[in-house]
This record gives sequence, structure tokens and C-alpha cells, in this order.
Amino acid sequence: MTLSPRHAAQAHILMPRLETPFHSRLAALSEVNDWYTWSGYKAPHSLADAELEYFAIRSTAALFDISPMVKYRIAGPDAERYLNRLTVRDVRKLGVSRVHYTAWCDDHGHVLDDGTLFRFGPDEFRLCCQERHLPWLLDSAYGFAVTIAEETEEIAGLALQGPTSYAVLSAAGFDVARLKPFDVVTLDRVTISRTGFTGDLGYELFVPRDEALPLWDRLWAAGEAHGIRAIGYGALNQARIEAGFIVANADFMTAETALRADRVRLPDEIGLDWLVDTEKPSFNGRAAILAARRNQSLKHILVGLEIEGNIPAEHAIVYHRGKHEAGIVTAGIWSPIAKRNIAIASLERPYGERFTDDLWVEIYALRELKYQKMMKRARIVPRPFVKLARRSATPPGLR
Repeated sequence: MTLSPRHAAQAHILMPRLETPFHSRLAALSEVNDWYTWSGYKAPHSLADAELEYFAIRSTAALFDISPMVKYRIAGPDAERYLNRLTVRDVRKLGVSRVHYTAWCDDHGHVLDDGTLFRFGPDEFRLCCQERHLPWLLDSAYGFAVTIAEETEEIAGLALQGPTSYAVLSAAGFDVARLKPFDVVTLDRVTISRTGFTGDLGYELFVPRDEALPLWDRLWAAGEAHGIRAIGYGALNQARIEAGFIVANADFMTAETALRADRVRLPDEIGLDWLVDTEKPSFNGRAAILAARRNQSLKHILVGLEIEGNIPAEHAIVYHRGKHEAGIVTAGIWSPIAKRNIAIASLERPYGERFTDDLWVEIYALRELKYQKMMKRARIVPRPFVKLARRSATPPGLR
């Protein structure tokens, strides 16, 4: 069917959101019809009660649909060399059946995205991230013997997180007792990695699209005795803030989506300096990153804040001495487990670097149709805000 110019122009508005392979299970559980759009897919912000969903992460087991996460299969004789040129970490140090967190930059050293890199074999990888980068990845592959294919639609994914997540997998027949953090294994055609975005004990599972529902049902049946609950992004976001993890285009703007020149960030400006392997002879943005360090020209810094009171300070302005604008809170919550008002903030140097005391945040709380302005003291604290020993315990304890 050929659309008229007017209808063609409206097609992007009329096109419905895509549904993930697990949508039918999520829709059946949804009591609040609270959906948002994630990479073109319909995804739940919450399914029933966001507070109970959060406590499933921290007390039992939470099941979260990560199918919309963008996934690329990268393979070929030059796959390692290509990815080592592309990303800031040394891919040569990434063993087979292992995963690492990484980032990649443009030639100016500005972060294009962050994500996880899975190594399935000497020449076979999967790159998972927030944004779509296929044209850029293909352009960057010039001269390398690699094949790059997006497999977002073909591969379904679930995050199983929480203290009973190992018990659920064991009850479902998956032997992952020896799986250490950032290990990956394939069992019964299910790829399982000990990874997650909650700072808790957890796993991520990937299967071909047509095997998605049997996997969900297998985990759901096994999890009934272990308090399993499906969750939305609202609960996951609380947990990731407690863990001190950052989100692209929330805590920093990616170089391809930033509309203003001063919005882009170098790795050192968003707390990713530890990822950068300067021993590598060449990778995208290396010269610019090292020049910024050498010239002390870094303009921003990402910090953790603890704020007095219990009113979340998300998107609040941060001040020094109550009057000089120092930056903005990019994410903030009252942490139920830490019993603290915590936040991640992007500050303009020298604030957060030389000037670390006498910080304030300006919070506007809506009280019966009227905003109440509050100036609350803040202090810089280390991330993660919550650190759980069970996240790295091997083998995990059965609960």
C-alpha cells in the first residue's frame, strides 16, 4: 500500500508501539495500565504497586523485561581488534564466557553510550546498550573483517534480580552455582549472565524470540515459592540509583543526541574514568581524553549526594553557599533500604572538586496545589549508596 504524502508524514505518529515477546504475560499482570516507550517498545513503568515491586528486588526476586535493550552481534576474525579500537576498555583482557561494562566515544572523546560487552568466543561478541548505533558501528568497521548485525527484535531478554534469584534459577533447573559476577553460560539454549542493574544478586537471561514465553513460564512457576514478582522501570530505577549506576540521556547526554555543544561529556566527567585503559595504543577519543586530563580542562563531575530531609530532589538545582549555581540533580530518591535521601548530581567544576562543602539543593514540593520551596543541605558521599555482599557471593546462598 502506498501512502499519500500527508499520511506518510503522519505514519510515525500513527504507528503503534512495538510489543516485546513477553508483552502478553506483562499485560495479564498489569493492574494500573502504566506504560512508557523504551526504544520504540511498550514497557511497564509499574504493573501493580511500585513500592512492592521495589521490595521484590531487595527481599525476594524481581522479573524485568529487558528485551527493548539494543543488542548487536559482532563477529569475525577482526572482532576483538575492532572492539578494542571502538571501546575505552581493553577487550583483549575480556575472557571467553565473560562480560564487562564499557563505554565508547567519538573522536572528541565525548561518550556516545555505555553498555555491556559479552564475549561468547574468540571472535564472537554481543554489545548491549541504550541507544541505536548501527550506522556508526558500520562506518567504524571500515577495514576490519567483521560482521555487525542488530538482533534486538530476534533476542528476548529478562533480568531476574534479588536475593532469591539464584533459588528461582535452581528450582527452574538451571545450574548456575559456580557462575561468578560477569560470567556467562548457555544452558538449555538460554544464555545466562550474572549481571544486572540493581546492585543486588541477579542474572540476565537471553533466548530467541520464539522461546521467550516458555522461559517466562518456567521461571514464573519456579519462582512462586520464592516470592517472584514482575516489576516495571520505576522500581528498577530506585534500585539502580541506590547502586550508583548511571543512565544514558538521564544522568548524561550521549554525544549523538545532545543538541547543545556544552551538553556532551567526557568519560571522566560522568564517573567513567576508571573504564579508560590508557595502556591501549589507540581507541576512539583517546587523544582528547588524555589531553583533557593533561590540561586539566575537564568541565564537569558526577557525584553522589546525601540530602537532609526525605523529599526526593530529582532535577533540583545544586547551589554552593546557597547562591552560586553548581549543577543539577540528575536522579534522586528516598532510599527505603538505606533510609537516606540520596541523589546523583552533575556539577560544574571546580564545584565537586575543589569546592565540596556548603552545598545546597533547591527543592520544590507540591503541597495542595501550591509549591513549597525548600533549601536543603547536601553533602558529597561515595557511590554506591547501597552495597550488598550477596551481589558477589559465590555460590549465592539459597533463601
